[in-house]
Amino acid sequence: MTSSGIIAIAAALAIALSTIAPAIAQGLTASKAMDAIARQPEAAGDIRSTLILSLGLMEALTIYGLLIAFMLVSKI
Repeated sequence: MTSSGIIAIAAALAIALSTIAPAIAQGLTASKAMDAIARQPEAAGDIRSTLILSLGLMEALTIYGLLIAFMLVSKI
């Protein structure tokens, strides 16, 4: 296998792993937040703002993986 093939596989793995893990985490986080809001509706504002902040940080992980994949593909 050539070095460009290995780089292509590395780019595919980078984007796949950096997309799967945050997607699962975002689903679990949203589920727990909705459960918490259902238990304590008066705390919905605080829970919602914390949820949005944490979802944004998780999405940053996906963007970092995309950036690394672009950097790897540019080396081909």
